[in-house]
Amino acid sequence: MDLTAAGEAYLERARAILDSVDIAADEVRRVAAGTVGHVAIGCVGSATYSLLPALSRRLAADLPGVDFSFRGEMLVADQVDALRAGTIDVALLRPPVAEGTLTVTTLREERLVVAVPAGHALAERRRLRVADLAEEGLIVHSAGRRSTMYDVVRRLFADAGLAPRIRHEVGETSTLVTLVAGGLGVAVVPEPVRALALAGVEFRPLVRPVTRVALAVAHRTGRTEPHLLRTVEAVRAVGRDAGPRARDVPV
Repeated sequence: MDLTAAGEAYLERARAILDSVDIAADEVRRVAAGTVGHVAIGCVGSATYSLLPALSRRLAADLPGVDFSFRGEMLVADQVDALRAGTIDVALLRPPVAEGTLTVTTLREERLVVAVPAGHALAERRRLRVADLAEEGLIVHSAGRRSTMYDVVRRLFADAGLAPRIRHEVGETSTLVTLVAGGLGVAVVPEPVRALALAGVEFRPLVRPVTRVALAVAHRTGRTEPHLLRTVEAVRAVGRDAGPRARDVPV
């Protein structure tokens, strides 16, 4: 039976509606499976260089339908503020984190090393103690921007009964290492900073005592979007592959 013009138009409209329903149903299924969405990830400096390359590959492979954005070189206090504000969804940061609205899971413990200019007298040694840095000008992350590593360095020197001779404060790890390469001082940094491989800088283990700092993943407690939870699981998996077994820590 031939349809009238009105019937043809109605049939086309019905088909379009059914197609839209199918597309919407498929979208709902993909959202429920955590395979679509957007996640913004913030990283402290050392994680930007050491963990982010492997993480971005893992996320692209596991969650190709999720749109990811990354913010590197973030200090912990800035990450906490961004998580609260919702401008990032997941953070790779360094505990302790005094914020009860976050779920924080330690990924690994990272050894501290000393970055020294190539040709410096300290570069002649195989390992260094805090006491060896007593007369050296230090380059540190900014106290004014509430850096966790600033507090770590101050505590190291206090435990050794020494006062650090701080020469420069910077906001980014890449800038810190660049200043070391320029011969402007030495710096205590997490071992993954070696991944920068900047000419003019050498790294020596910090010993007596052997000191480590934690790297953790954090997100807002109570967020249950499937794509966010799958992202956090991918971060944990990459973190476990890269270091000691992860453990949950209270906040």
